[in-house]
Amino acid sequence: MKFSELGLNEALLKAIKRSGFEEATPIQAETIPLALAGKDVIGQAQTGTGKTAAFGLPILQQLEKHAKAIQAIVVEPTRELAIQTQEELFRLGRDEHAHVQVVYGGADIGRQIKSLKHTTPAILVGTPGRLLDHLKRKTIDLSQVRTVVLDEADEMLDMGFIQDIESIFEYAKNRQHTLLFSATMPKPILRIGEKFMDHPEVVRIKAKELTADLIDQYFVRAKEAEKFDIMCRLIDVQGPDLAVVFGRTKRRVDELTHGLQARGYNAAGIHGDLSQARRMSVLKRFRDGKLDILVATDVAARGLDISGVTHVYNYDIPQDPDSYVHRIGRTGRAGQNGISVTFVTPNEIGYMRTIEQLTKKKMSPLRPPTDDQALHGQLKVAKAQIEDLLNDDLTKYEDEANAMLESYSAVDLVAAFLKNLSKDASDVKVKITPEKPLPYKGNGRGGHRGNNNGNRRYRGGHHDRRDRNDRHSDHRRARRGRANGHDFVIKKK
Repeated sequence: MKFSELGLNEALLKAIKRSGFEEATPIQAETIPLALAGKDVIGQAQTGTGKTAAFGLPILQQLEKHAKAIQAIVVEPTRELAIQTQEELFRLGRDEHAHVQVVYGGADIGRQIKSLKHTTPAILVGTPGRLLDHLKRKTIDLSQVRTVVLDEADEMLDMGFIQDIESIFEYAKNRQHTLLFSATMPKPILRIGEKFMDHPEVVRIKAKELTADLIDQYFVRAKEAEKFDIMCRLIDVQGPDLAVVFGRTKRRVDELTHGLQARGYNAAGIHGDLSQARRMSVLKRFRDGKLDILVATDVAARGLDISGVTHVYNYDIPQDPDSYVHRIGRTGRAGQNGISVTFVTPNEIGYMRTIEQLTKKKMSPLRPPTDDQALHGQLKVAKAQIEDLLNDDLTKYEDEANAMLESYSAVDLVAAFLKNLSKDASDVKVKITPEKPLPYKGNGRGGHRGNNNGNRRYRGGHHDRRDRNDRHSDHRRARRGRANGHDFVIKKK
């Protein structure tokens, strides 16, 4: 369905066209008419399906341009997602001259207060904790708010923000309608709808749309001690334009980042211990294409909306199967193909089967590439770099080049250059501290949802707290073995 069929005004249609979009995504096509009609909506959709425009466009169209009051608030679980949402709403509302401001923790609250006093935003985007800080300080007034949006509600549930959200609702008692979006719909999320929403319309995106049919999903069965070398060989052969590597803990992200950098890959990592300025700097470099590989924890990467990601590598299988949907959603966007590769230890096969049940799509086994295949991939990149260099002016190097040709053959010189540009994994040894496999005790067919003896889902923020506090002890027992699976295949995209 085209945006022009959804009842949006000309200014917004102009902004949409400027952004390069013509047809609405399923969540947009179903949500926008309902929101314009003032109905409460519960939308099930993952990040990357266009949720921001789904709730943002109706809000922008219904703003009273001359009112000096906050008319809508958008609650996001993380500062990164809050910033991205503010930026997109600003772009979409530029022709409407809509003032959108963002508030989040980890930034100077005094500066935020000064900005709020200078100009009252029509739309306020924020994280739950910082919104409550401002409400308690009476630096924002939600008495005239007409629309409240809860985005990534399941993530806010996992991070322990439900009480904060309920408090925010109490401050926005005069709201006229509420929009709630979540990738999954656990019972606590549905209870929020029952408590704070008025006969909400439920918009569900089918499972096949949630998992993105354009993503080729593979798994590599490997012992813990093998995973890093296998991942490096995969990166060499697949040659991703932009890749995201997911690690389970902050320590894991740091070690993976340092290991990739040591082997010559253009990589950087983000997790909860980094300063906000550092995280935003890394994300900007990745978004601008100045980084090839982003290494991240689930918490740090939640809500990232970066186009052009071609590959996702799940170095650690997620503790919560629902998180898998969020992870692979970093790729396969805007009609582009993507590849996800999940590394699974023998003891974690049951978790993988549960993920397959959740996504309703089986992962294909992948046999890791050999060292020779990896070298071929490295040389291909090296030759491309040489071809780029040959397009430059090399005149000032010709005398030295001729002098070297008197002592060495052209073949030897080119071979030495190729060796210097390529990365031989055997030259740089990297040790990644082993992590204990997830304590799955199910039967490999989804039993871990219902069994309370070690098979419970890791919800309630367990994996988030581990990312913030890194409480779990180191597990030093290295594992070695041989990976299984089908022969390595590269699909032309």
